[in-house]
Amino acid sequence: MNNIKQLVSTAAIVAATLGLSACAGMSSQDKSTAVGAGIGAVAGSVLTGGSAVGTVGGAAVGGVIGNQVNKPPR
Repeated sequence: MNNIKQLVSTAAIVAATLGLSACAGMSSQDKSTAVGAGIGAVAGSVLTGGSAVGTVGGAAVGGVIGNQVNKPPR
């Protein structure tokens, strides 16, 4: 059962990576936000054993971090 969760997590990462490669019209900050949310969702899911709350929380935290990391200078 644990192998299935790892397989699903890996498939989700691959799908997110392929999906984000089509975002050519996005700004650099938008791309960082999306990547951060994707990575955060996967990490939250893995750390909480597949909990929906952990997945959503990880996506939110990852999105905020990704947004702030690539913030344009003022």
